Amino acid sequence: MIDYGINIWGANNFIIENGKVCVNHGKKPAIIDIVNTLRDDGYKGPLLLRFPHLIHKQIEQIYNKFAKAKKEFNYKGSFNAVYPLKVNQYPGFVKNLVNLGKEYNYGLEAGSKAELLLAMAYNNESAPITVNGFKDKELINMGFIACEMGYNITLTMEGLNELEAMIEIAKNRFKPKPNIGLRVRLHSAGVGIWAKSGGINSKFGLTSTELIEAVNLLKANKLLEQFTMIHFHLGSQITEIHPLKKALNEAGNIYTELRKMGAKNLKAINLGGGLAVEYSQFKNETSRNYTLSEYANDVVFILKGIAEQKKDLEPDIFIESGRFVAANHAVLVAPVLELFSQEYTESKLLLKDKNPKLIDELYDLYKNIKASNALEYLHDSIDHMESILTLFDLGYVDLQDRSNSEILVHLIMRKAISLVGDQADLSSLQNEVQEKYLVNFSVFQSLPDFWGLEQNFPIMPLDRLNKKPTRSASIWDITCDSDGEISYSKDNPLFLHDIDVEAEDYFLGFFLVGAYQEVLGMKHNLFTHPTEACISINEKGFEVESVLEAQSILDTLEDLDYDVHAIMDNINEKIYASKLVNENQKKHILGEIYLFLNDNGYLKSIGSK
Repeated sequence: MIDYGINIWGANNFIIENGKVCVNHGKKPAIIDIVNTLRDDGYKGPLLLRFPHLIHKQIEQIYNKFAKAKKEFNYKGSFNAVYPLKVNQYPGFVKNLVNLGKEYNYGLEAGSKAELLLAMAYNNESAPITVNGFKDKELINMGFIACEMGYNITLTMEGLNELEAMIEIAKNRFKPKPNIGLRVRLHSAGVGIWAKSGGINSKFGLTSTELIEAVNLLKANKLLEQFTMIHFHLGSQITEIHPLKKALNEAGNIYTELRKMGAKNLKAINLGGGLAVEYSQFKNETSRNYTLSEYANDVVFILKGIAEQKKDLEPDIFIESGRFVAANHAVLVAPVLELFSQEYTESKLLLKDKNPKLIDELYDLYKNIKASNALEYLHDSIDHMESILTLFDLGYVDLQDRSNSEILVHLIMRKAISLVGDQADLSSLQNEVQEKYLVNFSVFQSLPDFWGLEQNFPIMPLDRLNKKPTRSASIWDITCDSDGEISYSKDNPLFLHDIDVEAEDYFLGFFLVGAYQEVLGMKHNLFTHPTEACISINEKGFEVESVLEAQSILDTLEDLDYDVHAIMDNINEKIYASKLVNENQKKHILGEIYLFLNDNGYLKSIGSK
């Protein structure tokens, strides 16, 4: 049995039983059974499955680990967490998150006016709200309103201009006033592709000189008592613990220095986000070199040590770890529509009475291949193929000869892999013998971080896991863009099963897609967010709590500011102006187009299936 690294990235959330990927909760239902239930109800194309219990599990782990660390080190400051809405703003996630986080007083973080309005509408009553990012006077005013609504809200100032605007607005509003946070521009930086979020050249934050000026501005305008938090952020997906420890030492000392300047209500340090998710799938190697326990222990231990050394107050700890909370809960499931070598069957061979010598030799290789000579014959067939292509370019063989050679080489490849796959290392040839799997989804819509940042996501078939996959696989999406491909990589080698999709379904699961992928997804080729289903797991099995269908083509076009009525009128006019069909046919065609426009854009099937 191949496990596709589920023991590395699965975090014990998913397991393999009886050859199927199962949700490791309750009665441990198989994901393929959930998918088949939804398909029986008429939901085709890609599906995004949400598992709310995994949201709760991540929130619970964070609070429990920090509670344990506080107890171990006798830490006197409080622990607080907020979820940054930018990571996933979809209601199917956010509403579950708020409800499941209520017992922990879990709050929300907003980075825009729209996100702050969401927080004002949905945040748990006594839970904190933090507001980061650039702000204009309108956004700051909204923060004052949230405070007047009773929320415990902190507006983090990213620059002195924002602080001056905050001071001006405060003069014209009554109490209560929101808390003020100052984002600190640390010299410490993170690691990886998101490292530029931190460091002295980062986009956000105040330098040491600006921090001093900010405190003096607050003093002069009698707002120093509102200054309660400093904030820093090293970047998303911090895979190494050392940069965080360095940043904590720097931030902890800045905290005590600011309190020396008279900021006695400054009692909190906000670490921002960055708590990493383990995406690694291959070679039994992890990308994250620390555990959640180590993370919590280091934060508490370092901040306590600085407070004791400086004989100062141990700060309240805030974190904004969105990826860690959101990534696990969502699984994208998409059906394979076609294997591109499946047309290479023996029945498609059209050998001539007299074939070119290389074709005859290829046929002999195919007929006589066996385990003892499989690798040799496979190498020979690839060489023959190169020679035939050269002869074709020179005009010495025709198109039928070329077709026969392609079929024979693919037949030899498949036979060789089946004969020696378990006994020989084919890694040097896998790139040449790889199969192209056409999958009914859009990389740009559902895995934009793979396309934009080469962020890998765990991928595996949902069943047949008691059978060895033999085909080195590259995945092609259904967009008309050559970038819509997850290529075979010798560093991240994906192997899938050799199946006949005309006779049986084959589904791939894309895991850890709950963070950023949905909100960053783009409507390339006008493919939209897939149908999503919220699944509750219980002792009886599973229940489909809710389904939100993918947008129709009409809705997608309307989102792009098309006048959908004008589109229908134009099509109607052109059909009735056509002289190629009669009146009854025109009505039938219009009915078909109406159905197309009110369905989503994903493919339903290819070929006869």
